[in-house]
Amino acid sequence: MAFQQFSLSRRALLRGLGLFSAGVAVNPLLSSKVFADDKSLKTIKLAWGQTAVCQSPISVALKQGFFKKYGLNVEPVNFSGPTDALLQAIATGQADGGIGMALRWLKPLEQGFDVDLTVGTHGGCMRLLAPQNSGIRDVKDLVGKSVAVSDQASPIRNFFAIQLAKQGIDPDKQVNWLQYPPDLFGEALRKGEVQALATDDPQGWLLKKQHDLVEVDNNLKGEYASLTCCVLGLRGSLVRDDPATARAITQAIVDAQQWTAEHPEETAKIFQPFVPGSVAVEDIAAMLKEHTHSHHSTGVQLRKEVAVYIDELKKINVIRPDTDAQRFAEHYVPELLPAESAHQHASNMAHMSNMSS
Repeated sequence: MAFQQFSLSRRALLRGLGLFSAGVAVNPLLSSKVFADDKSLKTIKLAWGQTAVCQSPISVALKQGFFKKYGLNVEPVNFSGPTDALLQAIATGQADGGIGMALRWLKPLEQGFDVDLTVGTHGGCMRLLAPQNSGIRDVKDLVGKSVAVSDQASPIRNFFAIQLAKQGIDPDKQVNWLQYPPDLFGEALRKGEVQALATDDPQGWLLKKQHDLVEVDNNLKGEYASLTCCVLGLRGSLVRDDPATARAITQAIVDAQQWTAEHPEETAKIFQPFVPGSVAVEDIAAMLKEHTHSHHSTGVQLRKEVAVYIDELKKINVIRPDTDAQRFAEHYVPELLPAESAHQHASNMAHMSNMSS
């Protein structure tokens, strides 16, 4: 079936927003230290997918005082619902910001969600995995195979579908994407119901280790080594009406990302209590070292990266063919920080010259 327009189901949205509303009560970082009654600090609500290891820098920012350094009193809200519902929560003002995957968020932004992307937080958390004896060693080997995904609009599915399309393979007709709850991925593979897994961390890293799987592909190869996969989204009205606060949130996240890159073992210790299943600190640190938390692009650089993804999503019919990638990026990525403050890394963007003007 052709992969066409993205849409939020009402049930999924309400479920996600309900989990959002309930999140504050279960967040172990909501201590008197975090919520000090300091009238000099600006209070904001930051939605946080606590089980996502790639969001561990938020725990660092809270623990190490990065938010307070920039005059912020952050109320972290544990958001356990779908990330598209998280985007809706930000757009409607139930949260001031949150981190999610660009390949999940760009379609609803195209549809008009009022959220700005202010920093790309890192790359490297998407993995395509297969058993050692599967014969799958390249994405093209997925032709005729079944692949487990968390849902049909999954950003991980989108990423590997793009890689297939680049090789002239129709990802909708030549690969069978089967939806499973993430905790059943390993069982689906064991039963032979699927021959590969398209997943993200921490699940992907742990499944690879537990089942001795081959990492067929990931989003750190080639040009993707210098592209972000996750982004900080802030409420559009916040960016317009209070750019100083938007700038402070963004800079605190940049600082926390860089601290994570420089101190993966300490970050793992801070974040470990949030990871389900008693995952060892050493394993979390190993995951963090495979991610590119020192890559936190803003402004012009992030616009280039967003434009790349917009054009790539056109290849799998997620983004409309007439959407101008550069204009889209300029609209949704504000210029908040000086380039030097974001520790930006050089990116290989030679293919940008072929993009829409």
